[in-house]
Amino acid sequence: MKQIYSGLILAAALALGACASHTAGISVNSQGETRVDNSSFARNIAVESVDARRIADVIQASALVVSKSSIDMRVQYKFTWYDASGFTIEDEATSWKSVKLHGKQQLQVTAVAPNSQAVRFDVYVRETFSN
Repeated sequence: MKQIYSGLILAAALALGACASHTAGISVNSQGETRVDNSSFARNIAVESVDARRIADVIQASALVVSKSSIDMRVQYKFTWYDASGFTIEDEATSWKSVKLHGKQQLQVTAVAPNSQAVRFDVYVRETFSN
């Protein structure tokens, strides 16, 4: 019986490990610093022209998602906002948004900070495998 449980735990760990590469992608912060967690994805997609402006008392952020591939790809993006102390603001309320990029397409994605406490942000882009 112990071997069955060990086998199930090993199978679950392998399955979760196989999924891990599907959640990794590219992130760029509001200072323009890029982090690549999936180099094969980064060969096909880039995040450029990260910018922000203040509208009233909140920040509006934008980033240009660029397809370097000639084939269509479905990607997801998400903005995460931080306060002056570096704490995330309403991160659980922010969901991934899915878009389809046609070959060599460039798409500007935008988001508005949830409140005036936000002073910086990260934008994350990853590949999705759903339709």
